[in-house]
Amino acid sequence: MGSRHAAFPALEERYADIQDPNLRRRLILQDIDRRPFGQAHVRAVLVAGTGFLTDSYDIFAIGLCSEMLGFTYFPDNGNKIPQSDDTLIKVTTSVGTLIGQLFFGWLADVVGRKRMYGYELLIITMATLGQCITGPSPAISITGLLVFWRVLMGLGIGGDYPLANVITSEYSLTKWRGTMVAAVFSTQALGQFLASLVAFIVIESFKSQTHNSFNVCLGERCTKTAEGQIAVDRMWRIIIGFGAIPALIALYCRLTIPETPRYTFDVTRDVEQGFADYKAFCMNTIGPMKGQGQVSADRENVRNQLNDQNLGGLDAEAIPPSSWSDFKRYFGKRRNLLTLIGTAGSWFFLDVAYYALLLNNTIFLKQMGFGGVSHETKHTIYTILRTGAVGNLVLVVAGAIPGSILSILLVDKIGRKPIQIFGFAMMTMLLLILGSAFNSMNNSSRVALYVLILIFVNFGPNTTTFIVAGECFPTRYRSTAHGISAASGKLGAVLAQALAGPLRRVGFKEGETDASPWLPHVIQILGAFAFLGLLTSLLIPETKGRSLEDLAGEEYAEDEGRGDPSWYSRLWLRLRGKQEGNDERVDDEGDPEPSIFSTLPKINGSQGLLGVESIRPGKFETTGKHDLKQIR
Repeated sequence: MGSRHAAFPALEERYADIQDPNLRRRLILQDIDRRPFGQAHVRAVLVAGTGFLTDSYDIFAIGLCSEMLGFTYFPDNGNKIPQSDDTLIKVTTSVGTLIGQLFFGWLADVVGRKRMYGYELLIITMATLGQCITGPSPAISITGLLVFWRVLMGLGIGGDYPLANVITSEYSLTKWRGTMVAAVFSTQALGQFLASLVAFIVIESFKSQTHNSFNVCLGERCTKTAEGQIAVDRMWRIIIGFGAIPALIALYCRLTIPETPRYTFDVTRDVEQGFADYKAFCMNTIGPMKGQGQVSADRENVRNQLNDQNLGGLDAEAIPPSSWSDFKRYFGKRRNLLTLIGTAGSWFFLDVAYYALLLNNTIFLKQMGFGGVSHETKHTIYTILRTGAVGNLVLVVAGAIPGSILSILLVDKIGRKPIQIFGFAMMTMLLLILGSAFNSMNNSSRVALYVLILIFVNFGPNTTTFIVAGECFPTRYRSTAHGISAASGKLGAVLAQALAGPLRRVGFKEGETDASPWLPHVIQILGAFAFLGLLTSLLIPETKGRSLEDLAGEEYAEDEGRGDPSWYSRLWLRLRGKQEGNDERVDDEGDPEPSIFSTLPKINGSQGLLGVESIRPGKFETTGKHDLKQIR
């Protein structure tokens, strides 16, 4: 511990003779981008990932519990939850998530990431426990109660999307930023796995009450003992309630993590506090509830002088203060608006396809002859529930987890954009093949194609849409833009959940054994949405190896290892009006836009803080290694 902390006096000494706040900010951000991967980065990933695992668990678990709700509360409906009720419960979760993404995304840009971080988990925990203890009454049905709690839970889940991404991105080193955010997002697959595993364990725990000749089903006709029905009722409550445990584990760390230095620099406009927060993060200490590092005594006077200046002494042109007029100006520019359309549009089309599959896993598996039982013979309630849980468990292990691992390993090697385009292309092809040949395939072929689809969803747009939306925009609007993009995805999820159920039952007649006659055509439609996702992915920039400030248009780090642009990057630069190798931008009227960091010296080097090499046209010139004097 001591050796790790001892490095910081030397770090402070290196910055001590830099008085200009703009340069001080610039160099500290460069140090963040180049700091070697360490314990502080691991902590950021674990804290964000644990909460994100909770989100995934809670979203996925309700699909596993639908059959249990049918056995418990809907014996007069063939022991199945009515299609309208099932759809309503799932859709309202996504509606709550959509609202939470927009609200918390905006709020995190207004009051800070740290102030919001953790409170969304409190909402999730409260709503999860509320579901566990709820029960119907003559005044309100179980569906109505679950809808209320799941809307509330959705608000918390929605808040976690922008916060988990943005905080991880803003603390990450540039070289491994994609890997770190992908590791956070991979906990979505772990959450699905955990939900299936918990369901399997819980079902096994109640085997003695549900695996006997008194608790059996033949088709839609079931006989149940009171003991068996109570056992099933307890099962779904335990499965749902378990989701509160990982949330509570991550809660304290989230409430005590320091504010990100980028937010403190660019929105709070307190350079000295930003450096103190950076030290607190790197020393991997859990700070006080206010989540701030301690400004050193010798810098407190400097801090007070800067805070008395307009905008904290920072250049308003380089780092504009956030405002509604600046928001409209920024996204009124064609290149920025197209990027937002690309991140939001690709996420929308992904979630239409993905959530139609994800939340109807059990139904799809039964239609493929996997994870379901025959309606022609008797089966115990235990066998029916266990078979569904095992089927989901196998799918997650075979499809979602391998895809997520591939994303972690390759996202900073191949790049976000090629992975996203390739993933959408494979989804399109596989969904169209599965839908077109569904009725002529055997069950093994159907399951194999379904697993491949899950692999390329996760080694593809499901991961990259989450990553890119937190990289492309300036700090002052990063969380808002991520919230807009994620909410667009949830709008697609709402559409998928509202339409997938009714569409797959088109042509169904009472008495028929196939309850989803139009399922092959639904799968084909999902393939078309995946293709639209591919097209919108062409609008996003490649973000691999580029600093967040570069991506936001604040700098052009041609000497920071960006490498040669790929063919699609060169094409996209030309479409946007920016020639390859040119350091100028072109605005919507065709006039050159000066580099925002043209007022700052150019920094060279590969590690930490190095000297000033040259001067770009601007307000300052060098008088020594780090000292600047202002040109009057």
